[in-house]
Formats: sequence, structure tokens, C-alpha cells
Amino acid sequence: MSLDRLANCFERCRAENRAALVGFLTAGDPNPDASVRLLTTLARHADIIEIGMPFSDPMADGPIIQAASERALAAGTHMNDVFRITAAVRKAAPAAGIVLMGYGNTAYAMGFEAFASEAALAGADGVLLVDIPVEESAEVDAALAAHRLHNIRLVAPTSSADRRRLAARHGSGFIYYVSLTGITGADMGETEAVRRQVETLRREAGLPVCVGFGIKTPEQAARVAAFADGVVVGSELVKQISEHLSDECAMIEAMERVASSMRAAMQRGGAA
Repeated sequence: MSLDRLANCFERCRAENRAALVGFLTAGDPNPDASVRLLTTLARHADIIEIGMPFSDPMADGPIIQAASERALAAGTHMNDVFRITAAVRKAAPAAGIVLMGYGNTAYAMGFEAFASEAALAGADGVLLVDIPVEESAEVDAALAAHRLHNIRLVAPTSSADRRRLAARHGSGFIYYVSLTGITGADMGETEAVRRQVETLRREAGLPVCVGFGIKTPEQAARVAAFADGVVVGSELVKQISEHLSDECAMIEAMERVASSMRAAMQRGGAA
């Protein structure tokens, strides 16, 4: 095994003939201490953990994840809490991939160098900033590279061939393919077009391709896992928090149940 945890995650999954489960939760939701317990529960099932950095204007996110940011911020979550939570998840899951995901203003406010340094010290493997285009990312690119953090790039169904090539050239770790033109949590459509895009991206980028946005059920996850390297589940996991806000034990049990069912669906050749 190499020192690259993301590469190792995909290698393990290929050896087990399954796609990777990439699970997303917002750091600090519903509060920083509970967030640690929820993320470590998720880490028992997910191969890669996307830890959302709460932001006041999460424009690419649907109402479920927007509400998660609002809860986290209302609970007083700051970036030092995000890094503390990340470090706790790293300690609990030493082999998991960890990606910090959010908006460019969060890193810009800290300073890209300071942000990258703290992310690496906390144990993150990569960063995905959804609203900084490649043409304007040179400063953050340099800071991430200096701290050996993967720079995860998004590609959408509307991305041109030129933009796909830019993502391939400037990204690392994996490509995050957005399966629909909309916000997180929207309904996922027919998967055949997604399959074709994933196959093209994999050839162009030479990187694993993970598919997210709109995957809500194990059946959907199984269909995507048949051709993708990873399946990203976000809103469906976050929903377990909002539905059990008055009972943390029930919240954690629900997280365990949904994450384990999604993980089981990752096995290729299983039920679709």
C-alpha cells in the first residue's frame, strides 16, 4: 500500500469487486460533539468521508444540506471545530479517505496556505471547493499541492469537453461527477447517460470517478455502483439528523442503518 489513502481506498474496493461508498455529513451538525459521534459512525461503513464545512450561503446545496449548515453555524461551529472533528474522524478511521468539502470563501477567509496547512495536520487527504473554477484556482492549487492534499474537481453534465479536460489536468484523487443539473438532494434521473459520462471521464482523466447528487436509495446506489468507482451519498444521510433531532441515540442508529444498507449495495453483482 502507498501513502496515498485515497488511492488505497479505491484499490481495496476494486479488490473486493465493489464501488467505494463516499459519505457526506456537515461538520458541526447538529452540534460539534454530536457531529464527531455521527461521523465516526459513518466511518464504520464509508470508504471515503466527505466532511462539509458549514457556510452561510451554500448555493449548490438543496434544503436538506442547507439546513445542516444552518444548524452547525447556530451551534457555534467554526473552522477550528471542523479541523478538530476531522482529526477525531482520522483517529477513529486511520485508513479512510477524508475530503473537506465546501465553498471557496471559507478557505479564502483563513488564507489558502493556513487552510491547507490545518487541513493536512487534521488528517484530510483532499479538498473539494465547489465554486472556484480552474481558471481562478492557481493560488489555492499551489497551497494544496504544498501540503500534499488532493485537489478534487467537479464535473457536471453540462461541462464542455474543454472543461472536462481541465478538470482532468488539474485535479487529483478522483473526479466528482454531478449526476444531474440541479442542487443536492434532487431526484436522480435515468442512469444510462451517467454511465456514458463516467466512462468518458475515466478515459480522459485516468482517475477514479465518483458519482453524487440525487442518490437516495440502496437500489439507486447499486445501479450507479455497477459502473462508477465510487457512489456519493449526502442528503439521505444528513436527513437522518434532521428527522431525529430530539433523540441522538435514534439519530446514530438511523445513520448506522442507512450507511450500512448503502455499503451493502456497493457490491457489484448484488441486487440492483
